[in-house]
Amino acid sequence: MLLIAESLSGERGGETVFDGVDFALAEGQALVVTGPNGSGKSTLLRVVAGLLPHASGRISIEGGGEAFSTVASACHYLGHQNAMKSALTVRENLEFWRDFCGDGKLGISEALDDVGLGGIGHLPFGYLSTGQKRRAAIAKLLISHRPVWLLDEPTAGLDKASDARFSGLMQGHCASGGIVVAATHLPLGLEGVKTLEMGRVHV
Repeated sequence: MLLIAESLSGERGGETVFDGVDFALAEGQALVVTGPNGSGKSTLLRVVAGLLPHASGRISIEGGGEAFSTVASACHYLGHQNAMKSALTVRENLEFWRDFCGDGKLGISEALDDVGLGGIGHLPFGYLSTGQKRRAAIAKLLISHRPVWLLDEPTAGLDKASDARFSGLMQGHCASGGIVVAATHLPLGLEGVKTLEMGRVHV
């Protein structure tokens, strides 16, 4: 499987925020997107996810088969917002996303254990701390299988232990043939990653 961007450009409010982005990622590879605020990191991820149209260029996936015939179908997108309903329990939120996105390799209880939230699936999401909310959102990546993870500041709000745990989850995803594209100001603990500094070097 290959995720390919060719001469990709994106706009926000009618203004071009990035232009000429090129990269090619194969199974098991990760790309860390860096750059100052306003350089287009979040916009790039939304364009790749299909949440925003690209102004020019091409984004495509090859080798995804029938299950992942389009880029959007192959992607999990984790943005700044956790996309969970406060009044529903953690488990109810995850059940919704599992039903919406399809089954994955892990059940809900296993996914919660993997993000360090075992035993609190019965609590309303709104009761959780900021870090717990982020970990619950990360669990969405585990309960439905998508080969491409698009992560926007994924470790925001996490403590060091949770940060290390998430690094392990990303490493495991890549080791099983997944692809990670992460926009971040912070080190993610991934080895051998490609880097893309918005406004400068394309890979």
